[in-house]
Amino acid sequence: MRFTIYPAIDIRGGKCVRLFQGDYAQETVYADSPLEMARQWVAQGASWLHLVDLDGAKEGQPVNGELIKEIARTVPVPVQVGGGIRTEGQIAGYLEAGVARVILGTAAIEDEPFTERILRRYGSSVAIGLDCRNGMVATRGWLTTTDVSAVELAKRLVSYGAETFIYTDIARDGTLTGPNVEEIAGLAKATGKSVIASGGVSALDDLLTLAACTADGVSGAIVGKALYTGAFTLAEAVSRMEERE
Repeated sequence: MRFTIYPAIDIRGGKCVRLFQGDYAQETVYADSPLEMARQWVAQGASWLHLVDLDGAKEGQPVNGELIKEIARTVPVPVQVGGGIRTEGQIAGYLEAGVARVILGTAAIEDEPFTERILRRYGSSVAIGLDCRNGMVATRGWLTTTDVSAVELAKRLVSYGAETFIYTDIARDGTLTGPNVEEIAGLAKATGKSVIASGGVSALDDLLTLAACTADGVSGAIVGKALYTGAFTLAEAVSRMEERE
């Protein structure tokens, strides 16, 4: 299995931002143009992009959808998109615009019959985003924590056809404290499916540690703050991943 690095472009108010632990009050703006940011990541070697509509996650419906569709149509690499996606029409709209993979988060937890139908219809074009605090799934832009464990939910969703999960440890997101490798690899082993790590990557060594778990099903990592703050460059990370293959 190849290990893929997904540069993150989190969009709020039409700009590229990062939040600390998902806190909308702790925002840093890194670029006025998410499209230009996307082009920069592609120029540095990105083979995928990870886009999040932060306004959409909070509002429960896409807010920056047109901007995201423009990015998907413009860049020459596949993009995956999350944030406020709750209806089949929204999913179809993104996929028709050229988005390669749509991420279901809140909808996957709050409406399992809908999620089952979507997974059976769209298959690998849909990923499940599991945003967790202490192993429990959070919803609605991380504002609500449920009593559902990530592994328990993921196993049910696998039975509906889920192939890809994105595991975010909220406590580590935007903190540069290192990913929760144990829980990420544990989820991959428990489900037998592909898991993309998100949250906490602070150094190239974190990526190498995650990449060492590809045999367990850890297929990639979403990287945000470490790239934006210059902890390492995307070109460096891509080169290191190619060296290990």
